[in-house]
Amino acid sequence: MALSKDRGITMNDGNKIPILGFGTYSPDAVQKSKCEEATKIAIEVGFRHIDGAYVYETEEQVGRAIRAKISDGTVKREDIFYTGKLWSTFHRPELVRKCLEESLKKLQFDYMDLFIIHNPYSMKAMEACKDAGLVRSIGVSNFTRKQLEMILNKPGLKYKPAINQVECHPYRNQSKLLAFCKSNNIVLEGYSVLGSQRDPRWIDTNTPVLLEDPLLVAIAKKYNKSPALVAIRYQLQRGLVVLVKTYTRKRIEENAQAFTFQLSEEDMKSIDGLHKNMSFMQMDMFAGHPQYYPPDEE
Repeated sequence: MALSKDRGITMNDGNKIPILGFGTYSPDAVQKSKCEEATKIAIEVGFRHIDGAYVYETEEQVGRAIRAKISDGTVKREDIFYTGKLWSTFHRPELVRKCLEESLKKLQFDYMDLFIIHNPYSMKAMEACKDAGLVRSIGVSNFTRKQLEMILNKPGLKYKPAINQVECHPYRNQSKLLAFCKSNNIVLEGYSVLGSQRDPRWIDTNTPVLLEDPLLVAIAKKYNKSPALVAIRYQLQRGLVVLVKTYTRKRIEENAQAFTFQLSEEDMKSIDGLHKNMSFMQMDMFAGHPQYYPPDEE
């Protein structure tokens, strides 16, 4: 069953984002070389939301893949929802548009569908990029409730962030942040929903492997699905936009099956019980910034 282009959430600016996205982060040169083909496969099986970033260094490959699927008639540009991100070395207002334009040049796109701040610092120049027509929606990533409140209460705010992209999985379910975002009409988007790649640059490799959790394994067996699909479905039913990333055709096709079943209310509550406020991501590198706040405790 292919993903439906109609499975999306309308954001606070009126633009619609598909609720299941394909991530393009690659930890090394070998994986980067596979990014183009994997993105093509994702589009072929029905993914229409592609999540990228300047810092991933895969924008050229992703752009080629999308343009190839446009050329062969699989999709049109307007069928694809592309997300890019402002990296932390471009937070000075005069550099924001420069970062965006560099990404657009690599992608060979005229615009992005969503441009988000990769880490919590800078907003005014993002609004200018939207006004210039270079992006259709703007949002944020890794923002705590306190950081969101700072933006929402800022005098002269022109555009409320449409989305907040954060680490979210059964071990860190972000229930309080999800409730806050819903109350302020901000979409919460989850990454690392399957745990995470064991990339030592970003991940604490001593953390447990989420998809080996006995409860997820048992629930997966009950539905005759994989633990990964259970973890994806859990977030979709909570109302999140979900990002998944794999470069294996079999797993890309499997992830596209997230709409073929539904978890019971009892199973949803059981997975809620796995929450332990545990993060896979190591964000301490940003701790010295004056606007840094520790992740929300739940």
